[in-house]
Amino acid sequence: MPTGKTSYVCLPCRASYKLPYPKRYDRERICPHCAKPLIHVGSAFAAPKKRDADAWRVLSVLLNSGVGFHKSCCGGPGYRPRTLREVRERLNHARSSGEPFARALVRRELP
Repeated sequence: MPTGKTSYVCLPCRASYKLPYPKRYDRERICPHCAKPLIHVGSAFAAPKKRDADAWRVLSVLLNSGVGFHKSCCGGPGYRPRTLREVRERLNHARSSGEPFARALVRRELP
């Protein structure tokens, strides 16, 4: 089992928390501000500024599509879009090609 901390976010509060890795028997993590469940995003996550609404919208699309920020064997999580424009381009590609959203969202280059 890995040691250390990993990140969780609350999208409605635009808050990020570094917490110990969950244990198999851990209950759901709850936001201390709104009491909604926190989303586990991974240890390679860097939270946007709270006032950056567009960055939080991008993050919401990524997380709701199943894209996380977990470290791979080579270090970081790989490419993640940072702007709404990049997200729109990748979602349009996914719709037109039939590629799953999660896979299209992590493409550095579009065909």
